[in-house]
Amino acid sequence: MKESRKTSAWETTARINHLTLANKHYSVIILILLTALVGTSTISYAQKDKRKKGNSGVPSEAQLREAEFYFIEAEKYFILEDYAKALLYFQRVSELNPENGTVHYKIAEILSKSNKEEDLIKASASIDAALKLDSKNKYFYLLASSIHSNLTNFSKAAELLETMMKEVKGTDEYLYQLAAIYQYDNKNDQAIKALDKAESLMGINEMSSLNKQRIYFEQGKIKEAIFEGEKLLEAFPDEESYAMNFAELLSRQNQLAKAIEVAEHFIASHPDAGNAKMLLAGFYRDNNEEEKAKKYLKEVFSDPNVDVSSKIIVVSTYAATLGQQHAAGNTDPALQSFTFDLYKQLKETYNDEPNVHIVGGDLYLGLEKNTEAKNEYLTAIQKGSTSFDAWQNLLYLESQDNEFDSIIVHSELGLEIFPNQAMLYYFNGFAHSRVNNNKEAAYSLEQAKRLSSSNEGMVSEINGLLGDIYNTLKNYKKSDESYDAALEFNPNNYLILNNYSYYLALRNEFLEKAERMAALVVKNNPTNNSYLDTYAWVLFTRAKYKEAKRVIEKVIESNPTNSTFYEHYGDILFKLGNVEDAVKQWEKAKSFDNTNELIDKKIANRRLY
Repeated sequence: MKESRKTSAWETTARINHLTLANKHYSVIILILLTALVGTSTISYAQKDKRKKGNSGVPSEAQLREAEFYFIEAEKYFILEDYAKALLYFQRVSELNPENGTVHYKIAEILSKSNKEEDLIKASASIDAALKLDSKNKYFYLLASSIHSNLTNFSKAAELLETMMKEVKGTDEYLYQLAAIYQYDNKNDQAIKALDKAESLMGINEMSSLNKQRIYFEQGKIKEAIFEGEKLLEAFPDEESYAMNFAELLSRQNQLAKAIEVAEHFIASHPDAGNAKMLLAGFYRDNNEEEKAKKYLKEVFSDPNVDVSSKIIVVSTYAATLGQQHAAGNTDPALQSFTFDLYKQLKETYNDEPNVHIVGGDLYLGLEKNTEAKNEYLTAIQKGSTSFDAWQNLLYLESQDNEFDSIIVHSELGLEIFPNQAMLYYFNGFAHSRVNNNKEAAYSLEQAKRLSSSNEGMVSEINGLLGDIYNTLKNYKKSDESYDAALEFNPNNYLILNNYSYYLALRNEFLEKAERMAALVVKNNPTNNSYLDTYAWVLFTRAKYKEAKRVIEKVIESNPTNSTFYEHYGDILFKLGNVEDAVKQWEKAKSFDNTNELIDKKIANRRLY
C-alpha cells in the first residue's frame, strides 16, 4: 500500500507541475522557450548513499519512506524556485529509487533551466533515463525534445516528437511543434509534410496555412504560397482577415487585378466589411482608379468599426501627396478638397485623439499653412500627445513667428516628457537668447550640445550660438572657444566668421585674425551688406581707413536703411579728416534711428566717442 501511494503521488506531481508543457507551440521561438532558461547554477551531485539495498535490488520499505520524504522536500524547494536544493533532494531520491522515471524527469527539468551547456547535457542524460523507464509519458518526450532543441540538436528533438506521436495516443497536436523544429533545422520539406499531416487530421487552419506560405516563399514557390492563401479563404469564406491577407498576398506578387477581384468579391457578400473596403480603396489608388477609391473611403470614414489608426494613415498618405504637389507648384484642388473632407470627418469623430490633430498639423504644414498647422500640433499636445515630432514641429513653427515666450514654455513642458532630447534644449536656449536671458540660454545650449555630441553639424551650430551668448555675457574666453570649435567643424561658416570677427574688432583683440576671417567672408559674399560692413569695421579698428572707406562705400551705394552702416561710414570719414561729411553721415544714421544717444553726441560735438 505504501509503495502504491508513493508512485501515485510522484506521477500526479509530474503531471500537475508540467501541464505547461502541453501547450501548443505555434512558432519556433515558443518551441525553443518551452523550458525557461533561468540562470541557475546547479550544485554538485550528492554523495551516493552507501547503504545497501536488499539482495533483490528492490528498495526496502525504509528506503521508500526515506525517498518519499526527500521527494516531498524536493517539490517544496522546487515550488519555492530554490532549484539548487530541489536538485539535491531529487538526486537523493534517485539514489534510493533509481527505477522511478518521474524523479529522472524532475532532475532533467531543473538542469534544463540552466544556461550552461554542461547542465543541458546532464539534463538530456536524465530525461533519456526517464524515457527508458516510461516510454508512454508525453511530458517526458516534450521535455526531452525541448532540451535537445536548446542544445541545437534539432534532428534528435524532431525524432523524439515523432516517437511520441507513435507511442502516445492523442499527441497529434504536436505536429505543429514538429514542423517548427524542422523549420529551425532548415528542413522545410519535412516541415511541410508535418503541416500537411496536421491538416489531414485536424483540418485547415490559419496557423498551418500561414506557416506553409512562409516556407513556400522561402523556397521561391510563389504559386504554392498563393494556393495556400486561396485554400484558407475557401475553407473560411466569411473570415475578413483571411480575405484581406490573400488579397494583399496577390498584390505583393504584382497581381493587383486579381487582388482587387478577391476584395470586391468578399465585399459583395459582406457589405459591412469596413477593413476590406479600406484595403480595396488602397488597391484602387494603386491602380489609378481614384474615384473608386474615394467612394469606398467615404464609406469607411463613416464606419466606427474601422480602426482610427487606419483612417489616420489614409489622411497621412494624402497629406504627403499634397505636400509633394505643393512643393512642385501643381497642387490638385480636387484632391486637396477631398483630403480636407476626410480630415474634417476624422476630426469630428475622434476629436480627442491626439494623433488625429498631428496628422492635421502635417497636412497644413505640407501646404505651408503654418498658423493652422501650429494650432493642430498645440491641440495634439494639449490632448496628451507623446509624439516628439509634434513637439518639435510646434516649436519650429513658433520660432518662425518669433514667439519666444511660447517656445520657452512649450520646450520646458516637452522636457518633462523627453528629458534627453537635444532639440528641446536647443529651442529653449535659442528662445532665451532672443529675449536676453543669456545665462538660461547658455545652460540650455550646453545641455543640447552634450546630448547631441554624435551630431557634429548640430554641435557646430550650437557652438556658434554659444559664441554670441558668451560674448554678450562678457565671457570672452568661452566665446572664443565656442567660435573656434564651431569653425573647426565648418571653417566656411560665414555667419560665424562674420560675428566672430566683428566681436573681436569691438574688443580690439586678435585683429589680424579678425581681418583674415572677415576678408574670407567678403570674398565669398561680395554683395552682402552686413558682411561688408563687418569687414570695413575690422579694417577701421586696424587703422586701415582708406581700405575701410572703399569697402563701406560699396554698402552705401545700395542706399541701405540700416543706421549702423551710415554711422560706421561717418566714423571712417572722420578718421580720414573729412569731418563735414562725417557729420552728414551721422545725421543720416540718426534719421534711421533717433534713439542712439551716442550719435547725438557725435553730431553735437563733431567728434568720435
